[in-house]
Amino acid sequence: MNDSGHLGARIASFPMEQNLKLTNQDGALLFNPSAYRRLVGRLIYMTITLPDIVFAVNIFSQFMHAPCLPHMQAATRVLRYIKGSPGQGILFLSFNTLHVTAYTNLDWASCPTTRRSTTGYFIQLGTSPISWRTKKQMTVARSSAETEYRAMAVTTCEFTWLKQLLADFGISHPEPFSLHCDNQSALHIALNPVFHEHTKHIEIDCYIIRDKIRSGLFNAVHTPSHEQIADIFTKALGRELFHHFLCKLGITDLYGPT
Repeated sequence: MNDSGHLGARIASFPMEQNLKLTNQDGALLFNPSAYRRLVGRLIYMTITLPDIVFAVNIFSQFMHAPCLPHMQAATRVLRYIKGSPGQGILFLSFNTLHVTAYTNLDWASCPTTRRSTTGYFIQLGTSPISWRTKKQMTVARSSAETEYRAMAVTTCEFTWLKQLLADFGISHPEPFSLHCDNQSALHIALNPVFHEHTKHIEIDCYIIRDKIRSGLFNAVHTPSHEQIADIFTKALGRELFHHFLCKLGITDLYGPT
């Protein structure tokens, strides 16, 4: 905060303005782009323990080559958000369960420049977050179901790694993990063994997900959109909805009321 000159800045209650869409042509280029790159680089480091800023930082990192003034203003808002909760972080409870639960979600064709979709996942061990990610997909998807299915495939690969990691720690996990998705079409593709014409281009993802479901690695579960925690990793939410999902992430403020 001090290095960026925002030590006395007003506190923000959520990291990014609702429905904010940033592009490469958002105004004049910054006179000193290195300040933006240094700030975003530090924010990227902070996402290791602050999943609530991951979506915003992912957006900012897409403009490192030629940042504009609106990009810098949006990035400094995240600083003001962090200032308001300096003791906020991940808490691992000694009496936590060892059940692994994941949520995956998307914002279809969300990039205003390329129309690529943004996907995100969030994984908990008991009530504590252990893995999360926001990513803009590499190709344009023709439907939200296709985007969601690709996100499910990425989460499936993370499940496979986590199961091996738990085994390395001597933690047996015989029961299936849970993968929560709010897209009925994507779930139908995952549970239907028949390929259709519109799913041939994601055939590899289909095989990966169905194989892991059959092997008992995880169960695919439908979750209503208003309970989809991964929403916080795919779009800029308003204050009320952001804090609604934040309370479910398993993040604790050490300085907050008990």
